[in-house]
Amino acid sequence: MSATTRITVTLPTEQVTELRKLTDNVSGYVAEAVARQIRHQLLGEDLRQHQEEHGAFTEEELADAHSKIFGTAGAVDHTDAA
Repeated sequence: MSATTRITVTLPTEQVTELRKLTDNVSGYVAEAVARQIRHQLLGEDLRQHQEEHGAFTEEELADAHSKIFGTAGAVDHTDAA
């Protein structure tokens, strides 16, 4: 188990109510959410840096990545790109 640090976080009451319905381990749930967000931001930065160095991804590259991630080569929606 990795080292931990205790902190205080303030959340809207409605979120805490829903969170407690989802899990008995609020700290673990929040830690996983934070880890996921950090990975998302780091990946987004890596993708931006790659495009700065090599140019924008082609439609073929995006379709290939989509296929590898989701298992299909269906339509790619670029509206929530990192």
